[in-house]
Amino acid sequence: MVVRTITRTIFSTGTALKLQPACRKGISTLPNNPHIYVFHTRPGSYLLSFLPDEPVNPRLAIGTTPSMPPSPHELRENAQFHSILQSVIGIHAHEDPDVRSQAQAMASSGGANLGSGGSLFPQQRQRRTWRQAPGYGGGGGAGGNGAGGASSQGGMGSAGRGGHIHVYDYRHPPDFGRIPDPEDIFGSLELDGEGNFVDGHGNYQSSGTYRICTRDGILGLSPFLRQRLIERLQQEDEMMG
Repeated sequence: MVVRTITRTIFSTGTALKLQPACRKGISTLPNNPHIYVFHTRPGSYLLSFLPDEPVNPRLAIGTTPSMPPSPHELRENAQFHSILQSVIGIHAHEDPDVRSQAQAMASSGGANLGSGGSLFPQQRQRRTWRQAPGYGGGGGAGGNGAGGASSQGGMGSAGRGGHIHVYDYRHPPDFGRIPDPEDIFGSLELDGEGNFVDGHGNYQSSGTYRICTRDGILGLSPFLRQRLIERLQQEDEMMG
């Protein structure tokens, strides 16, 4: 991945780092994700955020990295941001047009030929309690529990028993009928036998395996969820003053 620029050049460790300009002067974005803003806070340190405002609020930032482009081994995730991200997905995923289309396709096919990913595990095999990993740290990893978390779920059960669908990162969409990689799965939603979200919102369960940055890119949300996340971050920023 090559980082490009038009407006300015930042020098780090003797190498010119070129950033793609954002809509406002002096603010840059990642070339492979124009919704993420890059702030060169000090030599050898870059802060990534969905909010373009300066001064940047580090408590709401995606994380920090010592070099650009960000890599899975160098990005240090912000645990507070990760918590907000999962909260937004848990509240709004069932409203996402892409997720709703996935649920409809799954119901109409009875779980077979699922285009959005998901293995054919019947619902009765899903009756476990998945817990959010207790913390996230350097390197961008989030540990799951021993049972595999929501990333091991997916697919409709037979005979109208319902099942689960995955909410996943768009940086590496799964091939037709395949399960997304565990590091790309935010979590799962539960469907009844008719393809409706259980309890109206799907009882979202985070996977515990999601990583913000992988070799395939960094945090690719659907347009709907990205907008909900930005709105939430703006609200949090206002409350923090």
